[in-house]
Parts: sequence; structure tokens; C-alpha cells
Amino acid sequence: MVGFCSFFLVAGGTGPTSDTGWGCMLRCGQMIFAQALVCRHLGRDWRWVKGKKQMENYYNVLNAFIDKKDSYYSIHQIAQMGVGEGKSIGQWYGPNTVAQVLKKLATFDTWSSLAVHIAMDNTVVMEEIRRLCKLSCPCPGASAFPAAESDLLSNGYPDGAECMDRLLSWKPLVLLIPLRLGLTDINEAYIETLKHCFMMPQSLGVIGGKPNSAHYFIGYVGEELIYLDPHTTQPAVEPMESGHIPDESFHCQHPPCRMSIAELDPSIAVGFFCNNEEDFNDWCQQVKKLSLIRGALPMFELVEHQPSHFSSPDVLNLTPDSSDADRLERFFDSEDEDFEILSL
Repeated sequence: MVGFCSFFLVAGGTGPTSDTGWGCMLRCGQMIFAQALVCRHLGRDWRWVKGKKQMENYYNVLNAFIDKKDSYYSIHQIAQMGVGEGKSIGQWYGPNTVAQVLKKLATFDTWSSLAVHIAMDNTVVMEEIRRLCKLSCPCPGASAFPAAESDLLSNGYPDGAECMDRLLSWKPLVLLIPLRLGLTDINEAYIETLKHCFMMPQSLGVIGGKPNSAHYFIGYVGEELIYLDPHTTQPAVEPMESGHIPDESFHCQHPPCRMSIAELDPSIAVGFFCNNEEDFNDWCQQVKKLSLIRGALPMFELVEHQPSHFSSPDVLNLTPDSSDADRLERFFDSEDEDFEILSL
């Protein structure tokens, strides 16, 4: 599933009219999250076939990303939520910022009912993830995202569907891990580990790219990464009066691009989707095996309990109502900072 750049429709005629030049990382964030929703609602084996009638859940996923301000993961929602992360509308995002924003937006997506965890400081704490995914809470319905009934479908909420009122024993997990794998260039010692992450069945791919040019990486061949490029401008897709969505532009019409792994900017975010607890346990076992790769460095650490040097556990799992900016500042973007090597 591909999100291409399109017109940024702004109510009242103010603000940018296009996301050209600044929206590529936002679009890559949409891509990796759209893949998560496809895994959640359609399954990993699902494939799009041009002209083939699709199931209803497919159109619900599309509606969640349509370029309208009331869609759950529209570029409007991402850009507006980014203001709270210190990014003005029209400003370029890094992988960590878009991950933080998507996590907050997912809270409103009661249809998907995802547990989104962002592992900071290159550390994945299994205890935190299990606590997050095993939280038993009834689905709050549309009250979490006030909207008129006519808005529910465009928000990605199934038309006529009732909100789940049963308790969830394990919420499907979207795990995003922002990383910096070098200063200006990727450290070659991480390359084999990165390749193995693509090979995991839970992989959602990687968002990153070259400096100021974001891509969505979905795999590799030899020493080349395979990626989807959002740098194609087109008019925003408008649903037809019948409710049908012209969907061809959401999918690749040509083979994916390739680039050398050595060209990858060291600031990335790696994504994984675990549908249930067994899936998560399997992912943990695969990550532990990464440390056995000869000559390769692990990109992140997997630990059972929270290290003592971490701050309070709620800091890493923010809600949209969090407002303590000073306490949270260190957990936001570092990829846009300038690094300087000081001589001693």
C-alpha cells in the first residue's frame, strides 16, 4: 500500500496547498502504518489485484488515510498533531517525530484497537510491551474522537458496525524503534542486523531515507535496499458519490526503487507488527538470535525489565492528553540535530 504526495486541502483556504517539499516522511509514516492496518484487518497474505472487488475492511483501511481532515491518519491529522511535537505545519519530520505522532493518532482509532509502543534509547523492554498489550479496557467507541455519524466511515470506522464492547486479552502490537546507526553515515557493522530485521515475519519495514528525502524500505536484495518513494505529486483522491474510492494511486504501478544500503541515512525507525502474544514471543526469540550473527552489531537491546537509568515508565507510553513538555523533551527527535566532534 502506497501513500503518494497529494494536495493538502485546507479549510478556509489558508496554509499550504500541497505537501510537496515537506510531506515525504509523513507519507512514509502513513505507508508503514497502512501496512500495519493491512496486517491487522486483512492479513499478511492479502494482495491487491487491480480491478478485483475487495472486501469491506480494505475500503475501511483506505478511508483511514484519505486526504481529509477527519480521517484518522490523514496528512492533516499528522501535521496538526505534529504541532504538539514542536513541528509547525510544513516543517520536515524525522522518523522519531512521525512515530510519536502516529502513536497518538492510533489512540483514537478504536476500530483497529492497536497497542502502539515506541522503544526509545535503543531499548525494547518486554515488560512494558506486555503491560501495554494486556491492558483490558472496553472499546470507548466514537466518544474518543467526537464526530458526527456521517464522519465515521471516513475515519476508517466500519459503516454500521458496532464498537467492540468485549475485553481484549491482547491488543495487536505496532512496535516502532527509532534508531541512529551512525553519525553521518550508517555504520557497516549494523548492516547484517538490518537485513535480518527485514526477514522477520513480523517486519513492517523501515522508514528513513537520504538526508531530507524520506523513503519507505520494504526489503533488500544483496547490498541494495528496496524502497517505495513518495516523491510523486498528484491530486488528492476524492471518494465518489457511490462511496467507491479510486484506489489505483494507493498502489505501486511500477517496480519499487533500489539504493545501496551504504547510502542510507543513519536515522531510521524500524517497525514490527505482532498480532498476538505468541507472535510477540516469537519476535523476541528472533531478536535474541541476532546477537549471534558473526561480525554484526545489534541495532537495539531487548531486555525483560526497565533499566534503572530510565525515567518513569509512563513517559514512554504517552497519551494524547500529555502536556508536560519539559519532562518529555528528551524523548523526542534527535535525528535533526547537528552533531559536532570536539577535539580534546
